[in-house]
Amino acid sequence: MRHSLAVFFLLTLVACSSDTVKDEMKNLSADEIYAKAQEQMKDENYEKAVKQFETLQSRYPYGRYAQQAQMEIAYAYYKHSEPAPALGALDQFVKMYPTSTHLDYVYYLKGLINFNENINSLFGTLLKQDPAERDPAALRESFNSFKELVTRFPDSKYTPDARLRMQFLLITLARAEIHVADYYLRRGAYVAAANRAKGVLIDFPQTPQTRDALQILVQAYDAMGMKDLRDDAKRVLALNVAKDGAQPEAKESPLNPTPWWKFWD
Repeated sequence: MRHSLAVFFLLTLVACSSDTVKDEMKNLSADEIYAKAQEQMKDENYEKAVKQFETLQSRYPYGRYAQQAQMEIAYAYYKHSEPAPALGALDQFVKMYPTSTHLDYVYYLKGLINFNENINSLFGTLLKQDPAERDPAALRESFNSFKELVTRFPDSKYTPDARLRMQFLLITLARAEIHVADYYLRRGAYVAAANRAKGVLIDFPQTPQTRDALQILVQAYDAMGMKDLRDDAKRVLALNVAKDGAQPEAKESPLNPTPWWKFWD
C-alpha cells in the first residue's frame, strides 16, 4: 500500500510539472514560447526545453517553428544523454518533413548520436569481453547516416566533417573485425578467423587493416595446412607492404557535435 502511494504521488508530481509548463505557456505566442525554450536550451535545462518545444508543436503544429522545434527536441534529448528518444525524434522529422531544407542536419545529427554514443566504448572494454559478442551495428548506422548526408547533400555545411568521421568509422569498423578475427585465431577457430579477415579485405579495402587481415589469413591457412592459399596470401601481403610503404591513417574528427544553430547565421 505504501509503495502504491509513493508511485501515485510520483505520477502526480510528473503530471503537475507537465501542467505547470502548459500553464506557463498558456497565453504566449509562438515566438514567445520558442524564445523561452531557447533560453532553457542555453541554460542546459534540456528536460524543460523539450516540454516547451512539445507545447509549441502542440499549439502551433503548422507554424513557422514546427520544424525547428522538432530538431531542437532531438538535440535536447541528445544533450541530455538520451540517444534513443533523440534518434526517434529525428526519424519522426524525416517522416513529417521529407522535403525539408534541413534534412542535411538531421542526417548529420543522426550520425553524430550513434558515433558519440558508441565510439568511446567500442574498444574501451574490448579486452574485458569476448569481442565476438560486441555489435558494431550502431557504428554502421552512424556511417550510413553520414553516407546519406554526403550522397544527397554534397555541398552541405556538414559534409566535410561527415567525410572525416566516415574515414574514422571505416578504420574503426575494420579494427573491430580484426580484433574478432584475431580472437578466433587465438582460440583455434581458423575458419572463422579466415572468414573475418576476408571480410575486412572485401568491406574495408582502403584501410590499413588490410595488412593485418592478410597476416591473419597467412596464419589461419598455415594452421589448416592450406599451403597454396597461405602462399597466395603471403604474396599479396608482400606486394601490399612494398607498394607504398606505410599507409596513412585517416584523420580523426572531433568527437563533440556542433549545435545546429551555429550553422544557421
